[in-house]
Amino acid sequence: MNLAHWRDRLLLNEDLNFLLTNRIPRIAATRFMGWFSRIRSPLLTRGSIAVWRLFTDLDLSEAVPRRYQSLQECFTRELRPGLRPFDPDPAVLCSPCDGIVGAHGRIDGTQVLQAKGSPYPLSELLRSPELAARMQGGHYLTLRLTSSMYHRFHAPADLQADRVTYISGDTWNVNPIALQRVQRLFCRNERAVIECRLPGWGDAPLVLVPVAAVLVASIRLHWLDVRLHLRWPGPNVIEQPAALARGQEMGWFEHGSTIIVLLPPGLAPLPVVQDGARVKAGQALFRTAGPDGS
Repeated sequence: MNLAHWRDRLLLNEDLNFLLTNRIPRIAATRFMGWFSRIRSPLLTRGSIAVWRLFTDLDLSEAVPRRYQSLQECFTRELRPGLRPFDPDPAVLCSPCDGIVGAHGRIDGTQVLQAKGSPYPLSELLRSPELAARMQGGHYLTLRLTSSMYHRFHAPADLQADRVTYISGDTWNVNPIALQRVQRLFCRNERAVIECRLPGWGDAPLVLVPVAAVLVASIRLHWLDVRLHLRWPGPNVIEQPAALARGQEMGWFEHGSTIIVLLPPGLAPLPVVQDGARVKAGQALFRTAGPDGS
């Protein structure tokens, strides 16, 4: 049996997978990864990437060719120009990132799903009952980024970012096994709640929630002058507005994780929005009848 076969068997063994990724000192391991990933050593980086490839399907063929000086440079790699074109149709909302479609559906009530049979309170995720109420009647979409994926995320449409609420927390793995076993996992983990408006759709609300996970050392948002990480105490609410064009880079994770997208009413999911589908940044995911949402 080849290495890929044994790697797949290991990843499919739910008990062992859960033990290895969640029953470790998660926060300490995450802080260690933050330190380790910044060590500038081409030799150490090449060796680390080789080990990384033993456990994932890491593919650097789309990245801008370069000799990485650190693991962080590889985690946050840029892609060659033109590889993630954003659908220009003003009637669609695009995927902000590469990812795997997880739980999704209409926001109708106080709870949404992180996995089948595992609900969580939307107000707890957002730390705001008022914001949760504003999103009623819309849709939620969970996009999971694996460790080997492109880690940068982008504006899914022309938008105005009004406020970022940083919520420090735990660093549970966000893979499907953990989502089934750990109740309200997204509400426990470190995350940033990015409140936005869509000027082209009558200032309809849009919320993006990047959720960190084990070994995710930080979340970077380009228009803020701070790096959001577990050692950063706050302030929790950052009032620093920014106008972002469709497809403009918003920031990155320093490892794989999840983005939860909360969309306003008046949008309908396209056929690609189904459990387990792999999508790419810029791919159309939702459509409205017109730019004004009518």
